[in-house]
Amino acid sequence: MSLRQIADVTGGLVSGDERTIVDSRATVDSRAIEAGGLFVAVAGEHADGHDYVAQAMAAGAAAVLCSREVDAPSVVVADVTGALGLLARHVLGLVDDVSVVGITGSSGKTSTKDLLAQVLEPEGVTVATAGNFNNELGVPLTVLGIDELTRFIVVEMGARGVGHIAALCRIAPPTIGVVLNVGHAHIGEFGSAQAIARTKGELVEAVDRSGVAVLNADDPLVLAMAGRTDGTIKTFGAAGDVQVSDIHLDSSGTPHFTLRHDGRSVEVHLPLIGEYHVANAAAAATVALALGIDLATIASRLATAEPRSSMRMERHVRDDGVVIVNDAYNANPESMAAALRAVAAIGKGRAVAVLGEMLELGDDSEQAHREVGRLAAELGFWRVVAVGAGARWIAEGAGEVAVTVDDVDVAIRTLSASLSGDEVVLVKASRGGRLERVAYALLQS
Repeated sequence: MSLRQIADVTGGLVSGDERTIVDSRATVDSRAIEAGGLFVAVAGEHADGHDYVAQAMAAGAAAVLCSREVDAPSVVVADVTGALGLLARHVLGLVDDVSVVGITGSSGKTSTKDLLAQVLEPEGVTVATAGNFNNELGVPLTVLGIDELTRFIVVEMGARGVGHIAALCRIAPPTIGVVLNVGHAHIGEFGSAQAIARTKGELVEAVDRSGVAVLNADDPLVLAMAGRTDGTIKTFGAAGDVQVSDIHLDSSGTPHFTLRHDGRSVEVHLPLIGEYHVANAAAAATVALALGIDLATIASRLATAEPRSSMRMERHVRDDGVVIVNDAYNANPESMAAALRAVAAIGKGRAVAVLGEMLELGDDSEQAHREVGRLAAELGFWRVVAVGAGARWIAEGAGEVAVTVDDVDVAIRTLSASLSGDEVVLVKASRGGRLERVAYALLQS
């Protein structure tokens, strides 16, 4: 698109030659610019993208989308984030025969997105959210990664308030909308699980009569969303249209299970750590079936799936045999419990949990942290290291197997001196804790 065309779509003003052409993807990261791409200068809380325009142009950017004059070909708009959404919606409308799959839920969004992308890729060009870049910037940037050959867009959609997902759906109207679960992530902001459900359900409300709403049959708050969509309802779970049964974990902690649909069944081995991935795989399978892929093909592609997003149950083995499971990207009560169960199954009495605070839990925070600690003790964790004052309730819940340390540096020193070589160490906390530093340090020990 030329700068003139971008300005027309976004309502902006061109600065520089309006014939300048942008012919590569957009990015907010000046270090990730592609030749011919669009640098999106966002003035954020901690950094202002306008300060990095020169760096982006030197790296090959064709132009800038910005909110004030810069020394580069640009389109100047009042609201960069809003303009980016308008641009993405316009570009999506230019591509024929593309299916948009929107995925939301309190947990499992990124893992499900990664699984589904790997199932769909052999069918045609698939564009999926990078990591969990699932907000008002991430969704349009994902959409702007498409081209005329794209057949599938898999878009993770997150929210921190009512109306957020509805806004994302206006940028990327879903052909298929998937709701995985309603849990306690961000409950401190929403106030209740019911408020979370109202917001997550905005995704299925955006599915029209020609589309499909994929719902978790095992979550009552999700299943109740069936009345909020005009689309066809497809469910997954123990009592869903796509059923899972006979689940067991092997010695490496990866699940084996039976997947059933429409009178047929297949055996699946999913090479990812943790039983909770079974529900994610079932959701991905339900979407793939709705897109015309047969059950046996889905099973074979799930069997070769790989982790694609960092710090999510990443398994590393040190030379001395210590296994480090880095799941430090984020945490909420449900994902904490799932990760603890997965590592306990591998650790067999020599499991260690390095846990930080779960943020945004509101009034439920103390109880939720204590329950995590109690679960770790019940599962037989040999040791629990609670990092930071906000995680002290985890240690109190875990009892005599637990210790509280002030910060990451103390946690590293404590663990480095005590690991003998046969432990499996889980590292997990909300993003604000940056506990991946513990995992990286232990791997270098």
